[in-house]
Amino acid sequence: MAPIPGSGLAKGLAVTLRTMTKKTVTAQYPDAQPELPPRTRGVIGLFEENCTVCMLCARECPDWCIYIDSHKETVPPAAPGGRERSRNVLDRFAIDFALCMYCGICIEVCPFDALFWSPEFEYAETDIHELTHERDKLRDWMWTVPAPPALDPGAEEPKEIAAARKSAEKLAAAAQPEPTPEPTSEPGAAPRTGPGPGPQAKPTDPQGGES
Repeated sequence: MAPIPGSGLAKGLAVTLRTMTKKTVTAQYPDAQPELPPRTRGVIGLFEENCTVCMLCARECPDWCIYIDSHKETVPPAAPGGRERSRNVLDRFAIDFALCMYCGICIEVCPFDALFWSPEFEYAETDIHELTHERDKLRDWMWTVPAPPALDPGAEEPKEIAAARKSAEKLAAAAQPEPTPEPTSEPGAAPRTGPGPGPQAKPTDPQGGES
């Protein structure tokens, strides 16, 4: 059956008319900020204190967009008679977001929880070379990382929290002053019941003997 001439135009006008009667759902960005899901993959935040410069994130990155520089530093012994140790000190941690494909592998393989997803997405630049952000900028994005979801009420306490709580309880118990023992009387001495004088001597008769 041949289509009726002008039926396609009529269908298009019908869609237009239905749309015109509906309320608009356009978000007035940037005046109205969008409500993002808690697991939004915006940018990557760096918690520098946890980074040990193990280079695992840079080696596992499929785009090779993570740049890390470090140097070794000698640490004095913790106790007298010990030996010095060397540790890595972070000099540079940068991510080129022009190359990053937001796969999250670097966050998953980090063994010390130094990288986190941030929902921040307003980091556009006019020059592509400025999309390489250094550790100071990554550190600022760390404070926009949402808090982890609460545990189920019936779930077991995480081992890390349990160990930290036990350590805190031991330190609190050690910091409490020990109770001072009460003074005791000498062995064989009669107890004193009040502030008066001690036990009186036995009375004697006029002849000098004890009564």
